[in-house]
Amino acid sequence: MLAVACLGQFMVLLDSTIVGAALPDMQQRLHLQLSGLQWIVDGYVLLVAMLLLSGGVFADRFGRRRMFLTGVAVFTAASVLCSVAPSLGWLIAGRVAQGVGAAALSPASLALIAAAHPVPHERVKAIGLWAGFSGIGLAAGPVAGGVLVEAFGWPAIFLVNVPIGAALLLAGRHVLAESRNPDAPALDVPGTLLSVLGVGALAYGLIEGGARGWTSPVVLGGFAAAVVILTLFVAVEARAATPMLPLRLFRQRLFTVSNAAMLLVGFTLMGSTFFFSQFFVTVQGSSTLGAGLRTVPATLAMVVVSPYAGRLAARHGFRVTVTTGLALAGLGLLALGFVHADTGYANVWWRLAIVGVGFALTMSPLTGAAIQAVDPREGGLASGVSSTARQIGALLGVAALGAVVRTRQSGGASFEAGLATAFTAAGAVALAGAVCTGLWLVRSGPAEQPPAPSPEATTRP
Repeated sequence: MLAVACLGQFMVLLDSTIVGAALPDMQQRLHLQLSGLQWIVDGYVLLVAMLLLSGGVFADRFGRRRMFLTGVAVFTAASVLCSVAPSLGWLIAGRVAQGVGAAALSPASLALIAAAHPVPHERVKAIGLWAGFSGIGLAAGPVAGGVLVEAFGWPAIFLVNVPIGAALLLAGRHVLAESRNPDAPALDVPGTLLSVLGVGALAYGLIEGGARGWTSPVVLGGFAAAVVILTLFVAVEARAATPMLPLRLFRQRLFTVSNAAMLLVGFTLMGSTFFFSQFFVTVQGSSTLGAGLRTVPATLAMVVVSPYAGRLAARHGFRVTVTTGLALAGLGLLALGFVHADTGYANVWWRLAIVGVGFALTMSPLTGAAIQAVDPREGGLASGVSSTARQIGALLGVAALGAVVRTRQSGGASFEAGLATAFTAAGAVALAGAVCTGLWLVRSGPAEQPPAPSPEATTRP
C-alpha cells in the first residue's frame, strides 16, 4: 500500500519538474510565444492550486482509495492527451486535466498513508518515505526530461506517465483499502468555482498583458473580472457554513504572515525556475539534456537541505530560519541577474545552489508556523492552506515574471536582457519578503514549538 501511494506522488512531482526541461523544445516545435509557454505551466498550476483543498475534502468524504484511483486515471489520460496534442490549445487542455488529476491524487495519497498507519511513530516514518519519493521525483525531472526530449522530443515527457499510471491502477485496485471520514465537511462548490475563476482571470491579465499590451480592453477586462470575482469569493467564504478557506484563521498573525511569505516563496521560486532551462538553451546554446543537467544544483540543494530545515527552525525559531532562507534565495536570484551568454558554468552553478538552499530553508518552517498558529485539530487544514498559498504564488510568479520579460522585449531589449530583469525582480521580491518575515514572523497564540515533519519539505518548486 505504501509503495503505491508513494509512487503516485512520485509521478506528480516528476511531471511538475520534467515539463520545465521540455519548454524550449515545445517552443521550437509548436512555434510558441512566451505567453504560450506560460499557459502550459499555469494551466496546470491553476487547477492544482484551486482544487487542492477540495481534493482533500473529496477524499475524506467519498473515499480515499476511490479518489486516488480516479486522480491516477485522470492524470494518466490527460498525459496521453498532452503527448498527442497537435496545437497549443489542446496541450493546455491536457495540462488543465492533469491539474485536476493531481489535485485529487496528491492529497488522497497522503490521506491513505495516514489512515493505514494509526500509530504516530509509524505514520511519521511512512510520511518521511512519501516525502523522500517526492524529492526523488523533484530531482529526477530535469535530467529525465533532458534525456527524453533529446531522444524522442517533448511528447515523450508525458508518455512516461502512462506505464506508471497503468501500474498504479492495476496495483491500487488490489492493494489499497478504502477509508473515509464520515464527519467530513460538506463541499464548498461556490467557493471552489469562484476561486478558480477569480485567480484564473488574474493570471490571464498578467500573462496576456505582456503579449497584448497592458491597456488592451481584453487585459483590463481580465483584471476587472478578477477584482469582482475575488471580492465575491471573500463575501461567499465569510458567510459559508463550511468554507473551503475559513477566513477566521487569518485573525492569527502568525498564520497570516506565514502564508503571505509562502505565497512569495511560490512566486519567486516557480517564477524563476520557469526560465532556468530557457536560459541555458536559448541564451547559452546548450542542448536540452545539458540544460537539464545544469539546473540540477538548485533541485539537488533543495532535496538535501529540506530535511534539516525543520530542525533548524526548532533550534533557532521560524523567524530566523525563514528570513535567512529568503535572504539567501534573494541574493542567489540577484546574482543570476548578472549572468549572460558568455558566463561559464563554473560561475553559474553556485548561484543556482544558493537559490535552492534558500528556498529549502523556507517551505517546511513556513508550513510548521501555519500549523502552530491554529488549533491542533485544524492542522491538516492549515497545511493545505499553506500548500495552496504556495501554488497560487507559483501561478502568479510565472505570469508576472513572464510579463516582465515580454515588456522588456516589447521595448526593444533582448530575451537575455529580459531574463536578467526577471531574475533581478524575483530576487528583490525575495529580499523584501525576508525583511517582512524578519519584522513580523513572531509568535502568535501558543508558545513556539518545533514544526512537525512536513511533506512540504520536498514538494515541487
